[in-house]
Amino acid sequence: MSSITGKAPTFTGAVETTCAHPAIAALCSRAARKSLALLGYVDPHDDTVFNRSQLRGLVPELRALADDSVAEEAEAVHEILALTAQVERKAHRYLVFNGD
Repeated sequence: MSSITGKAPTFTGAVETTCAHPAIAALCSRAARKSLALLGYVDPHDDTVFNRSQLRGLVPELRALADDSVAEEAEAVHEILALTAQVERKAHRYLVFNGD
């Protein structure tokens, strides 16, 4: 897995916030090994998009991963959770993981 970044764009495609933490790829890889239903299927080579409704499942997965993460991955989780808060604030926002 090379690089994965997270962003919170609007329906029109305007990016409101971006997270390029270097541990996101490792976090997604660990989620895949744990067979997590949402974060485990982030595609390292393409975009993976989550809508507000899907965040109800994604946020608990992120929090569970943070509990047993090394410091860098825990930082990435907190940055991603900040993105989810941005998405949840208004309609027509999405959480997008950009693959390489």
